[in-house]
Amino acid sequence: MKISNNGINLIKKFEGLELKAYKDSVGILTIGYGHTHGVKAGDVITGQQADAFLREDVHVAELAVNANVKVKLTQGQFDALVSFIFNLGAGNFVKSTLLKKLNAGDYAGAADEFGKWVNAGGKLLPGLVKRRAAEREAFNS
Repeated sequence: MKISNNGINLIKKFEGLELKAYKDSVGILTIGYGHTHGVKAGDVITGQQADAFLREDVHVAELAVNANVKVKLTQGQFDALVSFIFNLGAGNFVKSTLLKKLNAGDYAGAADEFGKWVNAGGKLLPGLVKRRAAEREAFNS
């Protein structure tokens, strides 16, 4: 499967667009729509470059869903999982109870797991609460 425009828009909404490198909530250098690979202090990109980075990063998240999810998914479920992985990384997803429940066919239980991933750097972040709620809603759509 591939992410839909709704999924891309979900990611863009919560990542926001920054054309100049900055440190995220846990101190990682970030640019564009949450792109972190190879970012250096002082980097500046264009909107077109930000979109290209987003496509690359989303592709990695798509691969993680397609390789690890063993049950059928709706487009909304796929989009939600790609957004989740985009934000948290494939390693967290692969080890998650969310994936275990999903692969056991417990879709409702998997949906309930989104709300447990709302901390960064040991702190509850309101932005992550909103993002996980939106991902859960997409998952259940």
